Amino acid sequence: MKKVQLSRLHHKTNIEPTISLSPVFVRPGEATDLPKFELPATMSEPQTAYQIVHDESILDGNSRLNLATFVSTWMDDYAKKLYLESADKNMIDKDEYPATAAIEERCWRMLANLWHVPDIDDTIGTSTIGSSEACMLGGLALKRLWQEKRKAEGKPADKPNLIMSAAVQVVWEKFCNYWDVEPRYVPVTPEHLTLDGYDLEKYVDENTIGVVSILGQTFTGLYDDAVAISKKLDEIQEKTGLDVKMHIDGASGAMVAPFCQPDLLWDFKLDRVNSISTSGHKYGLVYPGVGWVVWRNTKVLPESLIFHVSYLGGDMPTLALNFSRPGSQVLLQYYQFLRLGFEGYREVQQNSIDVATFLSSEIAKLGPFELISKGDTIPVFAWVMKDGYTENWSLYDLADRLRMKGWLVPAYPMADNMADVTLQRIVVKLGMSHDLAVALLADIKAEVANLDALQSPLPDEFANKSQFHH
Repeated sequence: MKKVQLSRLHHKTNIEPTISLSPVFVRPGEATDLPKFELPATMSEPQTAYQIVHDESILDGNSRLNLATFVSTWMDDYAKKLYLESADKNMIDKDEYPATAAIEERCWRMLANLWHVPDIDDTIGTSTIGSSEACMLGGLALKRLWQEKRKAEGKPADKPNLIMSAAVQVVWEKFCNYWDVEPRYVPVTPEHLTLDGYDLEKYVDENTIGVVSILGQTFTGLYDDAVAISKKLDEIQEKTGLDVKMHIDGASGAMVAPFCQPDLLWDFKLDRVNSISTSGHKYGLVYPGVGWVVWRNTKVLPESLIFHVSYLGGDMPTLALNFSRPGSQVLLQYYQFLRLGFEGYREVQQNSIDVATFLSSEIAKLGPFELISKGDTIPVFAWVMKDGYTENWSLYDLADRLRMKGWLVPAYPMADNMADVTLQRIVVKLGMSHDLAVALLADIKAEVANLDALQSPLPDEFANKSQFHH
């Protein structure tokens, strides 16, 4: 369901034009109701305005029980204190907030080291609003490099294309749409659920600006095979002369693999990797929104994408699609880096993987389900209904029943030519304890038993009502 449709649906549920205030909250001289869709004519007391917003927002789900989102839903009290202290700092004003600017640079340099950049003195990175902006910047650098090379060779540069898995996150669809790049989707199949280099030569040509490799697909949590993709691109270059580079979309996995799969080859150790992006607000363990992108070296980030700001008598290169944004998330990222260190991140991420693999192994034992992934890459796993198990209920029905108990466990169709396959997925992150997992498992078992007891299918009006979108 598209966002605009959701917005209209939400508007229909708010047909009352006014907000009625409880007599308990009304202060002397205040109005007893306020308009919903127009600015009130007069001022309200801060206590009244707070109570209105507070009471309406409690209708949202409990974020700690939201197993659909990858985004962090818990930070400690010191982090919350830092958040309040720095929310008024505009991240873009590097001259006015030089300490925050310096901390931003420390963070992306830490990540560059973590991802084995060849020369820490010849690299560049930046913070972003989230990994979507980071992906956009990585994609733009690939496009600009390709354009500059084509123009230097006297060749047309008006038909760029980008290759990616059909199970890509929606940001890459946006990138291709917004920046006039042809998306070339490699289909997912039961034999090739991830991008692994298979048939890649059918998609690469002289207009290919790059290949996106995902370190943790949103559909299943599985990693694309960056090594296999790189080897296939080597073969393509040997046969055609086309030198195609890679961007690693490590939204989740780039903050998991270095700690929990240290022997996995996926980062700047692969010569074809030009850039890597990640979400600080996912497994970077920071509240939304912050992302990061780092380039292999300054040569692969065209100078035309960089703006130069002077601060403390020096030069601060800056690149971003957004402008004003709070500096608090960058400071929170630095706090987490200092607070946890390498070993702390390893323990937190491994605990999430342990909880995920516990849950997936128990769900696999239930009669209706078959696992697609186990949660041993990023702590995310998905399952499907076994063929022919029942016609009386679906995974959408199970998602609805779990929602009634407060759990958000989405069901949704698989990508592209596997769209007839319905998945259900759980994202485990900091705050999802083993005890909570046991409680969730008990609710899943109970609801499966209730659904299995149905003598006939649920009414169509309640079936397949997924509103989850990647």
